[in-house]
Amino acid sequence: MDVTTWYLEQTSRSDLLPAKPPSIEVDVVHAEVPSPEFSRFLSTAVGGEWHWTNRLPWTWREWSDWLESGVETWVAYHRGTPAGYVELAPQDDAAVEITCFGLLPWAIGRGVGGRLLEVGTARAWDLADRQPGREPTRRVWLHTCSLDSPVALANYQARGFRIYDTRLNVPGDEYEGETPGPWPGAGPRTRDTA
Repeated sequence: MDVTTWYLEQTSRSDLLPAKPPSIEVDVVHAEVPSPEFSRFLSTAVGGEWHWTNRLPWTWREWSDWLESGVETWVAYHRGTPAGYVELAPQDDAAVEITCFGLLPWAIGRGVGGRLLEVGTARAWDLADRQPGREPTRRVWLHTCSLDSPVALANYQARGFRIYDTRLNVPGDEYEGETPGPWPGAGPRTRDTA
């Protein structure tokens, strides 16, 4: 299966464009206590349908080490229920990578993604304010692919991200077979969009 991967970036805080307000009330909260269990839940609940399988074999220790490396997780909530998340990974070159971004199926189509991406990107730009000793952010970047949500690329571009590279069939990406769903063996979910 041919898979296209797009790499996008912002190189100035002024690149960030605001989103329209979501159709439901959304609070975006920093998950300040690193929790491998919660992060694994978010990864599988959001990414299960989009071939996010690379972290499924991670041990608790691997999750813990990843989260304690300076990674920040910001979670969108509606009435106390997780709706989606964005994960920010600072890098040595004053860049911040958005390593994960997405919504739980029930939140798709309600404008939550635009708001979450706006807030998450703003937090990438001011990450050094929360992590003393870090150089101020000079670049925020991410990648998405043709197997992600069909509106993902458009959402990134609507928030001011620009494509700087496009690749076909990135080595190491495995996209064969069914998606695992929210947990291994669950299979793909169907969405009731009514």
